[in-house]
Amino acid sequence: MSAGGAFGGNRGLRPVPPEKGIFPLDHLHECDLEKKEYLNCLKTSGHKSEKCRQFSKKYLQCRMEKNLMAKQDLSELGFQKQSDMEASWEKNNQTIDDRS
Repeated sequence: MSAGGAFGGNRGLRPVPPEKGIFPLDHLHECDLEKKEYLNCLKTSGHKSEKCRQFSKKYLQCRMEKNLMAKQDLSELGFQKQSDMEASWEKNNQTIDDRS
């Protein structure tokens, strides 16, 4: 018979969580408002997440502030800084105006 634990597992080794993708649940509901706003936006937009990015950003910021996930630059999570977004928007509008 094996010396491991149930289902052949080794009880002497501690599992190591993945670097990304797993974070504490919000048991105290500290970011419920932000979560509900994001989910409501998804429902009303036909689940088009690009239309709800501001709510997603707000939710992630709340989680970082409440230590429910590791703090990191939002640009690493796919969000541009506000000044970069405005410059991109102005560039897109300029391109559209040039075509007209």
